[in-house]
Amino acid sequence: MDQTFASTGTGPGIDADKVAALADEVLDWRFKALPDAARGLTVRDYLATGPTLAGFGTPLLTLDAAAVGHNVRTMADWCAKAGVALAPHGKTTMAPALWQAQLDAGSHGITLANLPQLRVARAFGVRRILLANTLLDPAGLRWLAAELAADPAFAFVSWVDSVESVRLMDEALRAAGAERPVEVLIELGGPGGRTGVRGVDAAVDVAAAVLRAPTLRLAGIGGYEGALAHDATDPGLAAVRGYLRDLADLHGRLSAAYADDAPPVVTAGGSAYFDLVAEELAALPEAVVVLRSGAYIAHDDGFYRGISPLVRGAGDAPFRGALHGWARVVSRPEPQLALLDAGKRDLPFDEGLPEPQLVRGGPALSGTAARITALNDQHAFLRDAGDLAPVGAVLRLGISHPCTAFDKWALIPVLDDASAAEPKVAGLVRTFF
Repeated sequence: MDQTFASTGTGPGIDADKVAALADEVLDWRFKALPDAARGLTVRDYLATGPTLAGFGTPLLTLDAAAVGHNVRTMADWCAKAGVALAPHGKTTMAPALWQAQLDAGSHGITLANLPQLRVARAFGVRRILLANTLLDPAGLRWLAAELAADPAFAFVSWVDSVESVRLMDEALRAAGAERPVEVLIELGGPGGRTGVRGVDAAVDVAAAVLRAPTLRLAGIGGYEGALAHDATDPGLAAVRGYLRDLADLHGRLSAAYADDAPPVVTAGGSAYFDLVAEELAALPEAVVVLRSGAYIAHDDGFYRGISPLVRGAGDAPFRGALHGWARVVSRPEPQLALLDAGKRDLPFDEGLPEPQLVRGGPALSGTAARITALNDQHAFLRDAGDLAPVGAVLRLGISHPCTAFDKWALIPVLDDASAAEPKVAGLVRTFF
C-alpha cells in the first residue's frame, strides 16, 4: 500500500548508509572552513587526527555538539508532551546528518521549501516530506510523479492556495502520466502575510477544486503564522491566535471532504510561536497536527533567543545557541574601532548583527560595551572593545537567525564544547545548498 503523509509508516526516515557515506568524502579546496592539514584526507581520516579549533583559520562558523543534542531532545520531548508531531524545516540546515538526528529523535518527517531541496532529500532517502510551498514547475512535477511511482514508501504532501494552482498541477501531472495522486494541503494565508488563500470561504472553494482533480488528494490544511507577527507583544500574539483559529475553522468546514484512508494533516508552526499552535490546534478532532519548526536545532543568540516560546514560559529548559562565528581582529585603525575578518559572506545579518562573546584564550566580552555595529562583505566593525580585542585576537561571536547562517558554509566543524579553553573538533557537518 502506498504511504500517506499522515501515516506513521515503517522503517527509517532517511537512508543512514548514505548519510554515513559522507565520512568518505575527500576534503579539498571547496571547503573554506578547513585548514591545509585536512586537504586530501577523507572526513573520517581527518577527524581521526584529533583536530582542535586552534588549527582552523578565520573566518569560521562552528556548531556546539552539546547544544545541538540538547536542542533536539528538548524539542522532541516538548512535542511529545504537547501531543503534536514534528516535521522540522530542513531548509534551515540542508544537512542530512542533522536531519537524521531529528528523525532519530522521533520527527515525523522533514519539511522543505523548493524543488532543489526536494532533490537533496530524496538523494539521501528521506521518506516523508512536507513541501511548505506550491510545486507548479511541470518538470518538477514530472520528477515527483516518477519518485512516487518508483517508491511506494515515499510519502509527500505539498500546498495549494488557488483554484488556478490546482488546475496547473493537475494538468502537469496528467501530462506526466502520474500513477499516484499527489497529496495536497489547502494553504490558508492572512492579510499582509505571505502565500496562502485569503479567507476561509475561498479556501473551501480551493478544496472543492482539489476534489475534482483526479491527480490530487485532499490531505488537510496548513499555513504559516510567523508571516503575521514578528514579536511577542500582545498584539502580535493575538494576531497569531486569530489566524490559528481561522485554521481550526477551516478544518471543521472541510471535515466531511477528507478521504477516509488516513487522518487529515493540520500543519503550522515555525520556531517563534509553536506553543500557540499547540494550544489552538492540538485538540482538533481526528487530525495529525504537525509543527514545522526548524531553527530550534541551532537556536541563536539573537532573534530566536528573544522570542522563543521556551523563554516565554512554554517549557522548563530553553534552547541553547549552538552556532558561533569566529573572527580575527585584522585592523584597529582607531582606539575604539576594530575590523574583524568575517562579513556578510560568512555570517547572518538579516535578523540582527553578531554579538561579541569572548576572546579565544582571553577575556569575556559579553556584558561589556563591545558590539558589532555593521558588516561589509568581508569585514565586521567591532566598536568599544578597546584593548580587550588587540590586533590578532580571535573572537567568538554569537549569531542571530540560523536560517541564513548554514547556507554560507558547505562544511561546518562541530566542537565538543565551544566554551572550552581548547575546543576539540568532534565532527564535520556537510550542507547542500
